Amino acid sequence: MNEKDFWRYTVLGVIFVFAGVFLVFRMFSLQVNDYVDVFHEQEENYLVSQKIIYPERGKIVDRWGHLLAGNQKVYEVKINLHEVENPETLALVLSGVLGRNFDEIYEIANQKTKEGDSGIIIVDNYVTPEMINQIEEIREELEVSPQKGSNGITHSLKGLEYNALLFRSYPEKDLASNILGFVNYEYKGYFGIEGYYNQILGHEGPEWFEEPTDPRQVVNMPELPKGASLVLTIDREIQASTESILDAAIKSSGANAGTIVVMDPRTGEILAMASSPRIDVNNFSEELGSFDKEKKFNMAIHSYEPGSVFKIFTMAAGLDSGAVEPDTSFIDNGFFEYGGVTIYNWDRGAWGPQDMTGCLQHSLNVCLAWVASELGEGRFYDYMQRFGFGHITGIGLAGEEAGRLKRMTDDDWYSADLATNAFGQGVLVTPIQMLMAASAIANDGQMVVPWIIYAVSDGESQYVSSPQYAGNPISAETAHTLSLMLTKSLEKEASSALVPGYKVAGKTGTAEISIPGKGYVSNLTNASFLGWGPTDDPQFMVYVWLQKPTSSPWGSVVAAPVFSQVARRLVVMLNIPPDDVHLQIGQMEEKPSSATGN
Repeated sequence: MNEKDFWRYTVLGVIFVFAGVFLVFRMFSLQVNDYVDVFHEQEENYLVSQKIIYPERGKIVDRWGHLLAGNQKVYEVKINLHEVENPETLALVLSGVLGRNFDEIYEIANQKTKEGDSGIIIVDNYVTPEMINQIEEIREELEVSPQKGSNGITHSLKGLEYNALLFRSYPEKDLASNILGFVNYEYKGYFGIEGYYNQILGHEGPEWFEEPTDPRQVVNMPELPKGASLVLTIDREIQASTESILDAAIKSSGANAGTIVVMDPRTGEILAMASSPRIDVNNFSEELGSFDKEKKFNMAIHSYEPGSVFKIFTMAAGLDSGAVEPDTSFIDNGFFEYGGVTIYNWDRGAWGPQDMTGCLQHSLNVCLAWVASELGEGRFYDYMQRFGFGHITGIGLAGEEAGRLKRMTDDDWYSADLATNAFGQGVLVTPIQMLMAASAIANDGQMVVPWIIYAVSDGESQYVSSPQYAGNPISAETAHTLSLMLTKSLEKEASSALVPGYKVAGKTGTAEISIPGKGYVSNLTNASFLGWGPTDDPQFMVYVWLQKPTSSPWGSVVAAPVFSQVARRLVVMLNIPPDDVHLQIGQMEEKPSSATGN
């Protein structure tokens, strides 16, 4: 072969190689493009369905581990129209087991699907495992003994599908429901603990993801972190006992609503928080209608005018500032003029010569208004702010109200407000605020912050809370003096709040209720009592509030005996010895040992 022929064949060879490579590449490209087109066509035909997944919500337990809020497995029932063989069977079974309307289910199951339609229709939510078991028993029976329906088609439950879900459940029903709140059907917490700690209990909440309806396309369901669990300071047994006493008190007094709160004044731990009305939060959607503008979900964090129980803090300010002493004499002539208004006593009577203990014992409006005037506007309101009035306590319950303590700089404040605020009218407080403020009197002048979350557990570690203090609004000396005065006033009065074997301190309150357009109406009152004990070593503090009692308007008649009932149970449940036993134990501990050492 000459050189010319060699180059000619070489060039032709290169051309054929490139042509072959081009043809192979073109064939591959066409196949891939065809596959991609088919894939996109299939993707359009097999649409994705939006599916919601929920994180496992954290549990709520009392201080001893009793379950108050947990999770229950329920099912979402749906019909896959692509798989349905006999709509009549689906309608018969679902109407019988789930109580659904036959015609409605039949119409759904008999629908024709359009091209690209997922064909998945949800027909019921929150179906119990027991109902699913019934359906599965029917399915098994139909498979073992096939029968034809009235339409001539063999009965079949094909197309019936379900997904397991976790739904919030409350095994104690209405127990502590006002503390707990509830989780709605969208998995969002409302009221109480569930509302305030919604994100902690439910992590970041539910998430949506796209699930292909093509069974050949596998997608892993994302896993959401579990919510943290909460341990409350609440004692389940004390809570149940307190709710029982409250229910009986409301019935006997004819009150519209009410609350009883039990706190450890040394630490601020809430041991019980009973409120009425209550509901079984498992059925929140049906029972919420029992609440109106006056009947709040949790009365313990709802504000109201407390009346004479507020006199405790006016006297505390007077004693601490030096404006008055326990033996300061006051002549009660039945009225006191201040700021252009005339103040009268609750009975419109004149009580004559009194010391400050007598003013508390007889709950004299005239005397306490005078004490406030001796303090002066600036000092009085400064002390009330130190006690925390007008601010939320931060207890950690959704819906806590701040109340209202007017100041001299407010546009709607008048000089007369000083006199009326001194005995608890014209000021708005919550029971939980009153407990926080009174803790300073029972706890050597040191005010504790009320708290209800003892610990938070995220599965790997546990974070335990500790008492928090909000300063010393009064001195320890003032606290001891006032506590003794309140103890003596109950004893001298032979109050129905007394507890046999134990010295207790406390004060009643009766406040007329203001009606818009009518002013204060004497026959409508808020009856209250705030007390603690034992006086020399306070281990419990109790607040009682009954709204609009009808058997008697007076706190001394309807609220004081409720305190006594709660206290009598508390000394047993908390294992608090009577005063004489406690005194003997103290003497034995102080007695020097007879043993000697080298």
